[in-house]
Parts: sequence; structure tokens; C-alpha cells
Amino acid sequence: QLQLVESGGGLVQPGGSLRLSCVASGFTLDYYALGWFRQAPDKERESVSCISSSGGSTNYADSVKGRFTISRDNAKNSVYLQMNSLKPEDTAVYYCAAQFYCSGPVVSGSWGQGTQVTVSS
Repeated sequence: QLQLVESGGGLVQPGGSLRLSCVASGFTLDYYALGWFRQAPDKERESVSCISSSGGSTNYADSVKGRFTISRDNAKNSVYLQMNSLKPEDTAVYYCAAQFYCSGPVVSGSWGQGTQVTVSS
């Protein structure tokens, strides 16, 4: 059974940092691109960042470029999102998911349960 579990969310002040982690079980992530998404209250879920299966290619939403860094460790079946210089508008539930390729469809059943990130003073 596919399962992705996110962790690392929390409450942080503006300008602070958090590192989100996502660990997979039930399947290997080696052959998939991995994406981070977020959904703020009353907004649609949006793509934040994606990393290719090899880790050689990454992309970011314009709103997080230069502040967030995605990485993966296939040996640990994990993907990470380092978030720096956080802003109140980054507040959302963050999800990871496996994708067939970046900007491509999400692998059915691969959404995690999400982790809440709140940026507030």
C-alpha cells in the first residue's frame, strides 16, 4: 500500500526556517519525480516545487524561488523541502506526492496526509 508521510511543519515567525520531510513506504520513490504542494485556507492546492527522479532537475513556484530548496535521498526513500525566509503567505498545509514527471500527474494514492505550516508573529 502506497503511503507518504510528511513531517516538520509547525509555527514559525516571519523570516524563520523549517525543513519538511516526506518518507514513503509501500513503494520505492526511485523512479518518480517528487513534488511538494500546498493548500491555504479557501484556496486551491498549488504546486510548490518538484524534483526529478534522478534529482538532477528541480523547479519552483515563482513565489518561493530563492527561498525554498527541494532535495531527495533515494536511499532513505525520502524527499525534503528546506524553507527559509518564510512569509505569512507561506501558511498552508503542505503535501508531498509522487509524480510520473514534474508537472505531470500525481501517482494515484500517493498523496500524504499533509503537515501544517503556520508563519505568524
